[in-house]
Amino acid sequence: MSLLVVGLSHRSAPVSVLERAALNADEQVKLLQDTVAAEPATEAAVLATCNRIELYADVDKFHAGVAELSTLLAQHSGVGLEELTPYLYVHYEDRAVHHLFSVACGLDSMVVGEGQILGQIKDSLARAQELHSAGRLLNDLFQQALRVGKRAHSETGIDRAGQSLVTFGLEQLSRGGDVQQWARGKKALVIGAGSMSSLAAATLARAGVAEIVVANRTFDRAERLAQILMDGDDTDVLARAIPMESVPAELTRADVTVSCTGATGLVLTAESVAGAIEGRTPVRAAGSGEDGPGAPGGESGPAAGTERGGASGAGLGSEDGCPLELSAVQGTAGFSVLGEAAVAGMAAADLEQHAAWVDNGTAGGDRRTAGGTTRTAQTGTLDPAADTDAIAALAATAATVGRIPERRRPEPVEEPQRPEPVLFLLDLAMPRDIDAAVHRLAGVRLVDIESLAEASAGAPMAADVDQVRRIVSDEVAAFGAALRAAHITPTVVALRTMAADVVAGEIARLDGRLPGLDDKHRAEITQTVRRVVDKLLHAPTVRVKQLAAEPGGAGYADALRTLFDLDPETVAAVSRAEDSTTEKDRGPA
Repeated sequence: MSLLVVGLSHRSAPVSVLERAALNADEQVKLLQDTVAAEPATEAAVLATCNRIELYADVDKFHAGVAELSTLLAQHSGVGLEELTPYLYVHYEDRAVHHLFSVACGLDSMVVGEGQILGQIKDSLARAQELHSAGRLLNDLFQQALRVGKRAHSETGIDRAGQSLVTFGLEQLSRGGDVQQWARGKKALVIGAGSMSSLAAATLARAGVAEIVVANRTFDRAERLAQILMDGDDTDVLARAIPMESVPAELTRADVTVSCTGATGLVLTAESVAGAIEGRTPVRAAGSGEDGPGAPGGESGPAAGTERGGASGAGLGSEDGCPLELSAVQGTAGFSVLGEAAVAGMAAADLEQHAAWVDNGTAGGDRRTAGGTTRTAQTGTLDPAADTDAIAALAATAATVGRIPERRRPEPVEEPQRPEPVLFLLDLAMPRDIDAAVHRLAGVRLVDIESLAEASAGAPMAADVDQVRRIVSDEVAAFGAALRAAHITPTVVALRTMAADVVAGEIARLDGRLPGLDDKHRAEITQTVRRVVDKLLHAPTVRVKQLAAEPGGAGYADALRTLFDLDPETVAAVSRAEDSTTEKDRGPA
């Protein structure tokens, strides 16, 4: 076996690189054709999803294969080889099998346990079969991967460890809440009519949205998807199709928009999204008044006269006669011209000036502002003696350590809350359909592949994952053993064919020496010779198959050919005959 996989995924590369390296259907076909035309590869298959691009090949040389496959990926993705190389991973032989089986089970997915990858592997195999780039190795490998993935989902609870990317994306839009409750009654716009978009539309319909509008560049496909949604037995959603040029108008009506197309450019720009939400719902920060920040008669920030730490934030500091310049800390949360926050960090000499000012009784009563008017302090009448005692205690500390240590940090200033979203956007395309700048728009919540990767990074792993990993390990061992055993089968067949030829030759010589031998005796002699040969070959051929199935057993085929002086061309002819028979029997996955 000389299986090689070279690729990149959300685990090895940032979304920005994956986005640039994404391959459309035509580019995947060209990559396959160029791979099998290259010298090191005899078979090839491409697995391209929204978060991975992998090239599988049967190669005769490892280092040459890695170099060739890496170069082809760079050429067809449009990302320079020097830039792409740090993000590529390479798996060979058993490790390559283990990787694909793990992918098929959903262990390597962005959302662990999602089952959509099985359909993508099936499509990958069908494409390679259609182009005749998949031979015996890749056909067996991908079909076994599909069986392993189905086994993992049927024998374990891996489905509970994660959902499809669509479901996970909708859950992120609803901020982890109940998706059905969040979606109920909403109007949805689905852009694209491929497998991912169809899954998104069906998921939204089951979640209880009131209406789904489907847009696609091929209007007939949009109509078909809308009709399927309308005909569904488990939903009563209203669905209709629109051409792509009607998307801007429908965006102004939609509550939820899901986009997954094969477009190479943006489908929704930040400007188009901003225009769609403009004027549909007043955008206000949570908790703001009707007038909003900065409106006439309103105030932004803390209101004048609000108590903060026992004193008003206005009118304090030098304008009230304190000899120290306190404007730097004036108005911060927890500040009091008489309290500990005001004097924390002061030198002893400055502290004495402040203590003398407090001792003169300026803390309470009326205060003259910088404009010359008089107002009453919001804090009421305070006891200067109590503050003097506190400051005297702080002065004693200052005399020892030189400065007053700050024992109370100002409270953090609360940042204004973003307004509640009026438009929810889910971008499942790679490269992205929706401008990343939409993240900065108020009133919009965008979830894309990049944010899904961040959200899933810390997701808890289900206990079933360990069981799936054991299944993968067992299946990899079984596949490797079967492949190694199959590798020696042509040699064993060639050996038995040679033995049969030897028997036939010896019987022919016997006929020449004993021309009068009757048919009965001749048949008995022939059968006896054949039994002797079969018994002599039985134990060695059975044992060599067992040994060849073990790791490192590939050399037994070479040993058998050398010991019995088998013609390599005869062995190769048997292999070609077996491959031809297998191809006729196989059919599509």
